[in-house]
Amino acid sequence: MIELALSLAPGLAICVFVFWKDKFEKEPKKLLVICFFLGVLSALIAGLTSIGLEKFIPKDNDTLYTFLNAFIAVAFIEELSKFIFMYLYAYPKDSFNEPFDGITYSVMVSMGFATIENIMYVVQGGMSVAILRMFTAVPAHAMFAILMGYFTGLAKFDNHKRTTYLLYALLSATALHGLYDFCLFMNKYPILILGALASLIIGYVLSKKAIKLHQAQSPFHPDKNK
Repeated sequence: MIELALSLAPGLAICVFVFWKDKFEKEPKKLLVICFFLGVLSALIAGLTSIGLEKFIPKDNDTLYTFLNAFIAVAFIEELSKFIFMYLYAYPKDSFNEPFDGITYSVMVSMGFATIENIMYVVQGGMSVAILRMFTAVPAHAMFAILMGYFTGLAKFDNHKRTTYLLYALLSATALHGLYDFCLFMNKYPILILGALASLIIGYVLSKKAIKLHQAQSPFHPDKNK
């Protein structure tokens, strides 16, 4: 029970944090819960797709294989799966009425993804894995989601650059996710663990900035209604 609680805690805590950061016009809780469970579904689909795709990656060069596996079979497939569910379900909703909502919905989908993934890893690895992932993998998924949500929020309210911003949404999350995974997967070079740490720091800085920018741009901000 303790391991299950530790598996669930980080994802749910991040959901609460982002809900709290959506200061000026909260999203319907029902939609957020649905997004969370769509994230769970997206994890199952991405997992099966990644397993199938990995078989087609050439294995004659370890570094190239690790790079393609990290950036394409894992990062791109996982972020694409999250993006599709967020875009098809949350993006068209009338409640998506300010840029920050892109972050909110993206994080809810991503935390559903990260939570079911976390449970599977913790079942296999136990308490130590639960504690490690609480401070690394789950927050990392949140950072990828904030970047995706930031650009999705821009896309929603800019018809001229909509396609560009949606591409940025997918590719920015994929790039940061791929960098993080590549540095972890290249375990024959332990020094690259510093690259994974650096990607988390970069993700944190960018996420913090993205949240502040969209809070300031909210049409429901008190300063906009003076």
